Amino acid sequence: MIKRPVTGTKTMVVSPHYLASAAGARILQKGGNAFDAAVAVSSALAVVYPHMTGLGGDAFWLTYSADEGRVQVYNGSGRSGYGVHRGRYAGEAAIPRRGVRSAVTVPGMADSWDAVLSRYGRLPLAEVLEAAIDYAAGGFPMSPDQHGNTILAGAALSPEAAAIYMPGGRIPRPGEKFVQKELARTLSILASGGRDAFYKGEIAKAICDGMAESGGYLIREDFADHQGSWCDPISTDYHGYTVFQAPPNSQGFAGLMALNILERFNFAGIPHGSYEYYHLLVEAIKASFRDRDAVLTDPEFNEIPLDRLLDKTYAAELAASISPSRAADLASEPTGRDTAYAAVVDAEGNAVSFIQSLYFEFGSGTAPGGTGVLLQNRGSFFSLDPAAVNTLEPHKRTFHTLMPAMACRDGKPAILYGTQGGEGQPQTQTLLLTRMLHYGMNPQQAVDEPRFVWGRTWGEPTQELTVEGRVEDEVLEELAAAGHKVRKVADYDGLAGHAHVISIDDNGYRSGGTDPRCDGAAIGW
Repeated sequence: MIKRPVTGTKTMVVSPHYLASAAGARILQKGGNAFDAAVAVSSALAVVYPHMTGLGGDAFWLTYSADEGRVQVYNGSGRSGYGVHRGRYAGEAAIPRRGVRSAVTVPGMADSWDAVLSRYGRLPLAEVLEAAIDYAAGGFPMSPDQHGNTILAGAALSPEAAAIYMPGGRIPRPGEKFVQKELARTLSILASGGRDAFYKGEIAKAICDGMAESGGYLIREDFADHQGSWCDPISTDYHGYTVFQAPPNSQGFAGLMALNILERFNFAGIPHGSYEYYHLLVEAIKASFRDRDAVLTDPEFNEIPLDRLLDKTYAAELAASISPSRAADLASEPTGRDTAYAAVVDAEGNAVSFIQSLYFEFGSGTAPGGTGVLLQNRGSFFSLDPAAVNTLEPHKRTFHTLMPAMACRDGKPAILYGTQGGEGQPQTQTLLLTRMLHYGMNPQQAVDEPRFVWGRTWGEPTQELTVEGRVEDEVLEELAAAGHKVRKVADYDGLAGHAHVISIDDNGYRSGGTDPRCDGAAIGW
């Protein structure tokens, strides 16, 4: 399953589906820039990876404009509806994970496409969406990943959604043509009418009318008032690189905290793949998760002390608290895992690192109004406990796992990286970056090496450390002896997520790595 890295002298596109990568490459060949190509990839993924992402979900974008010489963030996450509050779920322990009552946040995806293209793109939305519309209307080969996830989650689909993803009551086989006529029509309306067609026009009306008929809470005013936001990234310095993440409500600061902790250790004396390597990374992640879970929510509702959390002195304190021989006692809350990460670099030096999701596979499982738009269940992560920092309130963004990353050297992008997986995102990102910076791996090697995920993306809170089977048994035994609750899984297990990387070396050559666990491709020239 080992892949060779793809190297280009001018451009690179990576994504979890080869058709989406091809859509981005086509836009670059037609004269579009990285921003145009990134939206083409994003929209194509909304069609060819519909179980992971789509028009009914959210997206976060890290953008580097060569003209501006700076990294910016677009927060494309939606807020809860004005009429969505804890009283809607009186007597219930939690917001339902599936169904129309789990779809309580406005989808931010379409707005984010408009924002990125309006600020940085050079092609019209209609041209950028051509591949996505073609894949939806004409069909594409069902991916093994979609097939497998439909088997796992098909029972959670509403009748309207099931008619799309299991036509005639049957799951299409891998390689069989899969067509989404309703989604093609919706994308065509969006292409001609722009973002307002989605948030203020017939698409919003159809979705909200359909939700009302089945007991949903989002209304047209929620859609009409939605607006994502441009903002500055957060960052830390790590071994000569400036590493950028999206600020809260993204969990990106947890990844930066882990790097600040690891900076206190000498990796030259830690063999890659050893007990020491895995133990140290897991414990650094745990330390960052303690603070993340205590403070992360919409910063407009609660102050998040980023200055303290990202302070190097505080990181030194956390590093000193790590025992070299004993696992810390901490449990992980489930946060979902189904996501799509992609990245694009063009010949002009523009770069986009972005990630999008429906939260669970197939999101809420509902696709109302004949639109073909599968709505996310991201808002089901809100707490119904009024004392919880992430408690449900009207017009609020929830704790968000999406966190695209970009590491710059001398002020320019050097590594764009990210992965699928809720709890797994900061963990796999840390694996990728340490492998490349401390052990000299290229993007594909860093992605191919065995991975772990501490905690659980589903079910009850846990301290379980899931480790791929290619890790040496002696290392697994040492981890278990230190108190890690080790669970060995398959060599390239899907639980480890789908990671992708682009690196840019001192010659300007772009190298791309995509995950052997998915259907992705790196395309560059």
